[in-house]
Amino acid sequence: MKPFSVTWDYRCPFARNAHEHLITGLADGADWDVTFLPFTLSQGHVPDGGIPVWDDPAKFADLVALAAGVVVRDQYPERFGSVHLALFSARHDEGLDLRHREVVARVLDAAGVPGDKVLAEVDTGGPIADIRDAHRKALDDWSVFGVPTFIVDDRAVFVRLMSRPQGDATLARRTVEGIVRLMDDQPDLNEFKYTTLSR
Repeated sequence: MKPFSVTWDYRCPFARNAHEHLITGLADGADWDVTFLPFTLSQGHVPDGGIPVWDDPAKFADLVALAAGVVVRDQYPERFGSVHLALFSARHDEGLDLRHREVVARVLDAAGVPGDKVLAEVDTGGPIADIRDAHRKALDDWSVFGVPTFIVDDRAVFVRLMSRPQGDATLARRTVEGIVRLMDDQPDLNEFKYTTLSR
């Protein structure tokens, strides 16, 4: 399967669904070459000419969890999957506010990563710059507008998965591989959306 990338922001429930499929498949041994790209939804609410969120001290809290995810991805890659899922779970299962540093630190500690060290790295500004660069590249190169967006070669597709894998690695693999295969096999397919969902 081709290398691919997927955007994330911990605030989006559909990003949570897709990333649970990704992490479940990877934990099961899927040999995917996947890059996790931060993309801040806060920037979409900045008016034209406004201060970008990564340059606005008043918006720093909006980026703390995402920046912590970047630090863990880069400095604690063996723990990224568990931390990634824990931050999504904190937001969507527990209803916690990830704008609070102490909340993020507790989630990191519980997932086996030193929260104080990760947040100290966030405070250096480097991870915020990484978010800025990844966000701008996603906009400029692939016209990304949200999360989760799957990127293969020069093509990007926003994907809204309605269910979680619930630990089913076979389902997770089939779901992720189906998305990437569809992008590769059907480059002219622009929109594919069910009119109703059977639940």
